[in-house]
Amino acid sequence: MYKRIRDLREDKDFSQKQLADMLNISQSTYSRYESGFLDIPSEILISLSKIYGVTTDYILGLSD
Repeated sequence: MYKRIRDLREDKDFSQKQLADMLNISQSTYSRYESGFLDIPSEILISLSKIYGVTTDYILGLSD
């Protein structure tokens, strides 16, 4: 899951700071999500799926 959110971000050419601003969180918090040091809350997961136009299952690695 963590590699997927990084890959999605990089595919859209977003920096961690830009994405963190979209999610109303700090860049360091977002960095911890990507590195797997912090679990992603469901509301952030839903927001990420909307930003990227993918399902939450895709982000979680349950579908391709």
